Amino acid sequence: MLTKEEMPACPVATTVQLIGSKWKLLIMRNLLQRPWRFNELRKNLEGISQKVLTDSLRSMEEDGIITRTVYPEVPPRVEYALSALGESMRPIMDAMEVWGNNYKNQG
Repeated sequence: MLTKEEMPACPVATTVQLIGSKWKLLIMRNLLQRPWRFNELRKNLEGISQKVLTDSLRSMEEDGIITRTVYPEVPPRVEYALSALGESMRPIMDAMEVWGNNYKNQG
């Protein structure tokens, strides 16, 4: 995790630094629906490796974009959800969805 001082000066570059990978965007897409468990995400995100999912979730948690909740059950249950900061990305993700649909539907 980079400190705020280490982040790029450009705000767009900062956003790309935090959530610009394909997998982080798709993880966010899923978490905008509801909290997910690790294995649910792994099965839903076709082609993601366990290591990349683990690294992405850890990075997003360190950056404050998602929360990780461990439920004291047997076996333990862990859920990932968007934090308030992550939730603030909803309008941007919605705009990306609209843009993607428009692109696919153009003649």
